[in-house]
Amino acid sequence: MLARFASRRFLEIRQAFRQSSQASRSLSTALNYHLDTPDNNPDLPWEFSEANKQKVKEILSHYPSNYKQSAVIPLLDLAQQQHGGWLPVSAMNAVAKVIEVAPIRVYEVATFYSMFNRSKVGKYHLLVCGTTPCMIRGSREIEEALLNHLGVKRNEVTSDGLFSVGEMECMGCCVNAPMMTVADYSNGSEGYTYNYYPGTQNPKRIKSGPEGGNTTLLTDPKPPPCRDLDAC
Repeated sequence: MLARFASRRFLEIRQAFRQSSQASRSLSTALNYHLDTPDNNPDLPWEFSEANKQKVKEILSHYPSNYKQSAVIPLLDLAQQQHGGWLPVSAMNAVAKVIEVAPIRVYEVATFYSMFNRSKVGKYHLLVCGTTPCMIRGSREIEEALLNHLGVKRNEVTSDGLFSVGEMECMGCCVNAPMMTVADYSNGSEGYTYNYYPGTQNPKRIKSGPEGGNTTLLTDPKPPPCRDLDAC
């Protein structure tokens, strides 16, 4: 009897695990998480080019030898430049090998920062701010217009390879919401640029200031008083 109960319970757990795995795969596809594909899987060989190997040495020279893992961001950035604007899992594994950490430590960084693309992007990657101030000011509608005009879904690339649309976290310019940027990868491994475009196009505003000029904070603020250290 106990054996039958254990067997039945095992089958229930197995069925629940299968359903959970199927749901996870569907969610992964929807959220653009990594799934092995012919051009993005850990079995594909990847290494830094000869020119970039010298850059790797230069980057590592900025960090103590026992803290090489601190170089993860600049090394990922270099790998992304070499790979045309996106990071395959094999490139992340190569970075992990250089800084001698488990690959998951590199994945954690690459999946956190929106500057790292985990799937192919166009030469011009259009990024719309998705945080609250920009959403209130219509960033979702801007993204929808871009997707409809280009005929793609988020993180898909146009057939000519020129454009893709994604989302970026706060660009630090909420006063000019809605914000978007164009990541320009047209120079390939020679580096890329981010060009920011504010939603506010009022020519009477100077930078982020109000129309007509400031009405407060017209002078430099007074510094805080210093303690008399001798009296302490």
